[in-house]
Amino acid sequence: MTALIVRHLGRQPYQPIWQAMQRFTDARTPDTVDELWVLQHDPVFTQGQAGKPEHVLMPGDIPVVPVDRGGQVTYHGPGQIVAYPLLDLRRLGIGVRELVCRIEQAIIDTCAHYGVTALRRAGAPGVYVGAAKVAALGLRVRRGCSFHGLAFNIAMDLSPFLRINPCGYQGLQVTQLLDLGGPGDIEAVQAVLIAALARVFGLHVQTGAPQLPDASPA
Repeated sequence: MTALIVRHLGRQPYQPIWQAMQRFTDARTPDTVDELWVLQHDPVFTQGQAGKPEHVLMPGDIPVVPVDRGGQVTYHGPGQIVAYPLLDLRRLGIGVRELVCRIEQAIIDTCAHYGVTALRRAGAPGVYVGAAKVAALGLRVRRGCSFHGLAFNIAMDLSPFLRINPCGYQGLQVTQLLDLGGPGDIEAVQAVLIAALARVFGLHVQTGAPQLPDASPA
């Protein structure tokens, strides 16, 4: 099986990680090993390329960062697992739609591990439990390689979502695994999610150093 280097980066500000993802993707060669960066972000609203300013209602003291992923506005903060799959889609033989489907499936499988039934919703990427969204997706593909990724709510302060129309949907309910009967232990859930992501992409996990790689992965 092809390797997947997993880096546990802890809690990080948003912009340095975003810039590192761009550098990593731009410097890739066909031989670059795929990576998965797993972390939590300091509080931030990120506005995707399709984002409309009216969906940011009252950001207050939380910064709003326009970014180069798909989708609309979302919130990242402590207690939320953020995972960035940096994958060579050509090598995996998949397109963007399949990438989205497999990431969603990994989250659905992780929820199922804890007895929570989660589902996709047609035309609205992400993962839902009932009417509420438990995980958001925002992706970008450049030169056949993916960056950005998923945000999975585990045990966090959900109130900042009230300051936006999450993913551009007015009144969209947002939930988290802890409130659905799952655990609030971020590290335990991360382990299940990482295994699920490796499984859906047919990759073998190798633990990388808990720091950002050099800008030139080749």
